[in-house]
Amino acid sequence: MQTNHTQTSPRTRPWRGVMVATPLPLKEDRSVDFDAFAEHVGRLIEAGCDGVVPNGSLGEYQTLTDEERDRMVRVAVEAAGDGARVMPGVSAYGSDESRRWAEQAADAGAGSVLLLPPNGYRCDDAAIRAHYAAVAEAGLPVVAYNNPYDTKVDLTPRLLARLHQEGSIVAVKEFSGDVRRAYEIAEEAPGLDVIIGADDVLLELALAGAVGWIAGCPNMLPTSCVTLYRAAVAGDLGTALPLYRQLHPLLRWDSKPEFVQAIKASMDLVGWHGGPSRPPRFPLPEASAAAVRAATEKALAEGLN
Repeated sequence: MQTNHTQTSPRTRPWRGVMVATPLPLKEDRSVDFDAFAEHVGRLIEAGCDGVVPNGSLGEYQTLTDEERDRMVRVAVEAAGDGARVMPGVSAYGSDESRRWAEQAADAGAGSVLLLPPNGYRCDDAAIRAHYAAVAEAGLPVVAYNNPYDTKVDLTPRLLARLHQEGSIVAVKEFSGDVRRAYEIAEEAPGLDVIIGADDVLLELALAGAVGWIAGCPNMLPTSCVTLYRAAVAGDLGTALPLYRQLHPLLRWDSKPEFVQAIKASMDLVGWHGGPSRPPRFPLPEASAAAVRAATEKALAEGLN
């Protein structure tokens, strides 16, 4: 049986569109700069992004205290001006904890949540189904996050179809990197929304029918990224393909282990607050930092913003 989800926004499916995975803005003492975060969320919405995804992998959620994690969601909702534009990450080692974070997101006024499968061990399908069902009971639409590289759990198209049929998920953030998955998901679960999960396969997944993008690169160049996404989903290759090629040296950093530091470093170069990361993430090695610098400066010189 499908779960009925009450929406508070004219956007009846608020997980669609360009939803920016926001980084965790830190001061030099590694405390959270909530003012910088609020400013950044407002800037992204003003640039045409549809919403934000705090407390995800890019948001270093594993390093947050409970108080910080709660406040990140509430600041995002206030700064976005419409809670439906906010999709907090609610992943945790325990299903009960993930459900509590989903309940907190609902209480704060968020429109949907993003959830990894259990990542404490390589669990079977029954445990995955129970995990998603438990979190869905909080009442918000759940977007599954398929990241088999980090979780060692693969949400296959057939399993996604089962989760969707059971009313546990409304969409999947596809981060496997295998663009063929989009077609198989459409066959196995025709009503399940596919969300682009890796920046460097944006065009391929958009052409395959994706209806959203949980994105990293708009943190640096939101206007150009929104233009790219809109053109890609519209099939306007005359606009999308040249822009995709221009942006790809930055887009591909989203799929590297150092993506948090890389995106923050690029933000600093653009003139927005990126700042440091919390341990165990170290600053980028000089060669990687130089590559990020070169890609960012080239994009700026070409007029991307």
